[in-house]
Amino acid sequence: MSTKNLLRPDLIVSGPVSNLDLGVLRGRGIAGLILDLDDTLLALGEQRVNTLVSDWVIEARSEFTLWIVSNNPNRLFIEGIANSLSLPFINQAAKPSRRALRRVLTEMGLPASQVAIIGDRLLTDILAGNRLGLMTILVEPPGPSRALRGSWLRAAERFFFPAMRTAPPSGSS
Repeated sequence: MSTKNLLRPDLIVSGPVSNLDLGVLRGRGIAGLILDLDDTLLALGEQRVNTLVSDWVIEARSEFTLWIVSNNPNRLFIEGIANSLSLPFINQAAKPSRRALRRVLTEMGLPASQVAIIGDRLLTDILAGNRLGLMTILVEPPGPSRALRGSWLRAAERFFFPAMRTAPPSGSS
């Protein structure tokens, strides 16, 4: 797979994860979802998942096996969010390393072809998922980030990877 393909998501959602149509995932044979936390389920700097995202997770949890996999090192913080959503989690995942994702696939009992990773970062979530053969889904943060890091990194990714500005719209591949 070329570098360009490794950084290209299979699906781009216009807006936050709560805009993702779960029917699209069912139609592609997806049975498990690996969810990033910071700026995917939770805007950076926030302490709680907003209601739209929480409701989406509840609906998704009824149809799919879900895990949170985060690079965030703060285990107590991740655990609190994961518990509030009734989801298992891994923190300090070191994405784009595939080690934590392989562990989750084993726990799910699913092949990579039936699992999607959902995240906001090309260089962590999308790269890791593509390297492992997962369906990759790029989303926008669920609200304004209170940390400069998130907006700065997102702008840099779009500058250095112009394909992201012309990527297919949500629902297409």
